[in-house]
Amino acid sequence: MKKDKRIKASDLIYVILGSIILAIAITSILKPNGMITGGITGFSLVLEKVFNIDYRIMYYVLSMGVLVLTRATLGKREAGKIVVFSVLFPVVLIVFSQFNFDITQNDLFLGSVFYGVLAGGAVGLILKGGFSSGGTDTIAKIINIKLFRFMSISLIIAFLDMGIIFLAAFVFDSRVALYGLLTQVVAMKAIEVVLYGFSSKVVKLEIISEKEQEIENYILRTMKRGISKYQIVGGYTNLERVKLITLCSPRESMLIRDFISINDPKAFVSVLPVNAVWGEGIGFDSLYQDE
Repeated sequence: MKKDKRIKASDLIYVILGSIILAIAITSILKPNGMITGGITGFSLVLEKVFNIDYRIMYYVLSMGVLVLTRATLGKREAGKIVVFSVLFPVVLIVFSQFNFDITQNDLFLGSVFYGVLAGGAVGLILKGGFSSGGTDTIAKIINIKLFRFMSISLIIAFLDMGIIFLAAFVFDSRVALYGLLTQVVAMKAIEVVLYGFSSKVVKLEIISEKEQEIENYILRTMKRGISKYQIVGGYTNLERVKLITLCSPRESMLIRDFISINDPKAFVSVLPVNAVWGEGIGFDSLYQDE
């Protein structure tokens, strides 16, 4: 019981720290330099420019909208993962926006890099704590389940973020949008580094669960990743089980973890970094070498 409380306390520290870092990144880099990014933050800035309504108000309205939509479509468990951040972050953002400072002094390149590092690191901390930012990741899950089951969640996330930045090219200008693309690339790498360190862009998941069929269907049909299956025998119980093995990106591994936690909290999942994968697959290196 005490161990569970310690775990929950440490998870809460992750989301609080992530909220503070993300608020600092937005108020001291993104907003003062007139920059843009993907997700709810970027969409709030676009709406502020179009309708002249404070982006903080737009962010709060959008995050509450995503929370309600998540509760209605994905259920109470999934909504519980974003409720803490959805309520906490707008408050933290309002507090830090009272301080008027610009870390990068109108240098858009430095701003893009450092915002990507800080924002990506912040989201990585939130994910590491078992929470979700309630942004395009959550929206992508809803779209996948309700509309486009044939598309992977990662692809939908990419389309959503790129769509917001593409829209910003018309609302702001193409230069701002191009720097926005740079922030997205840096942020994605920063998330992976926080979750798995510097070494790996691909991870191997080994999963033992009583709900292997549901997990297998999710990985194959939703994540669009391949699976290997092995019959194993537990050394303690002497029971035969099926082990599922899949290779995926660090971000996809977090989505798979979330799915497993909902369907089988007692499942056993090990995560191994993979230095390189040669063969066909998203993010894998081709075996073919052009001489």
